[in-house]
Amino acid sequence: MFLDEKSIEVRSGKGGDGICSFHREKFVPLGGPDGGDGGRGGHVILQVNEQYSTLLDMGNARLYKARPGQAGGAKRCTGRSAEDLIVDVPKGTIVKDAEGRILADLTEDGQRWIAARGGKGGMGNQHFATPSNQAPRKCTPGEAGEKRELFLELKLMADVGLVGFPNAGKSSLVNKISSGRPKVGDYPFTTLEPVLGIVQMNGHSFVVADIPGLLEGASEGKGLGHQFLKHIERTHTLLFVIDGFAENAYEQFTVLKGELAAFHPKLAKKPYVIALNKSDLGIEEAIKQFAEHKEKVIITSAFTGEGCMELRDALDQAVPHVQKKKVGWETRKVEAPVKKAAAKTAAKAERKAAAKPASKTASKTTKAPAKKAPAKKPAAKKSK
Repeated sequence: MFLDEKSIEVRSGKGGDGICSFHREKFVPLGGPDGGDGGRGGHVILQVNEQYSTLLDMGNARLYKARPGQAGGAKRCTGRSAEDLIVDVPKGTIVKDAEGRILADLTEDGQRWIAARGGKGGMGNQHFATPSNQAPRKCTPGEAGEKRELFLELKLMADVGLVGFPNAGKSSLVNKISSGRPKVGDYPFTTLEPVLGIVQMNGHSFVVADIPGLLEGASEGKGLGHQFLKHIERTHTLLFVIDGFAENAYEQFTVLKGELAAFHPKLAKKPYVIALNKSDLGIEEAIKQFAEHKEKVIITSAFTGEGCMELRDALDQAVPHVQKKKVGWETRKVEAPVKKAAAKTAAKAERKAAAKPASKTASKTTKAPAKKAPAKKPAAKKSK
């Protein structure tokens, strides 16, 4: 099941109270104020979890509440600050407030955003001593935590977005060219939710997103068009999958482009590749239509596999190389800290070597001057 919208409530922790206390020990009956400050309340932090693919992975919880900070103690002891509450979200999550304003766009692995800040701890009476008031009994409570209603919206992070009408064969093509396994059937609207697939190339890979089939009028919300079109906003390249066996193959292409432009003008400016699918059924008329309009197409058949390798290569060339980083990512993630640590150690050794004075080095090679032998005492004269 796929979930791309979710409302949550976040509450940060209250700050701990400052206390009123006085120093008391043997032989010090009238010690000064020593009330400690309260600890900070816990933050609520949203963090990208690379293992999450949908908001459904967050579970059914709607309220996320952090713990309060501890109160201060005697002898100027500060109360313990509460631990922050980490809420994992999938990559590509947009955070909005109740009015629909975008507060954060979480697009990087491990990225964090503080959704609600914990309250500051209150002050103990040690802060209120003055020359005229040596025994203040004033202390302050901790600040209240924040409370917010947030709306989470997931937009898939993919390099290539598949666009086409229902039953054009998009899901079958995804099965052929990638590791994605969307549901496939011989009827419209087989795909009811977006599916991601990884296309493995030589030493790198890229991600394709198969979204449910669009209808004419999708830009106006027909057929849940808005919910599906938003998932291709972040893609770099579009793959138009056209049913070549249909009578109006080229018209399908123009309608799809028009729907994208109506939904968001930037979608119409994205680079694209056209796959004229179902070549095994005979699509000569469709090929002629695209040739008349000078549109380059790749003839494919998800049933026989014809043209699938050519399609993979075309998409690979269309996607910028800077985005092809999925293969070996886990290895680089582990190796990077090791390499950094080794580089830091080497640099530290170089700085130590450069900081050593030359005189110390020279003193090791030169011989120390020989000590003088003590002078002999004159022999005493013998008495007769």
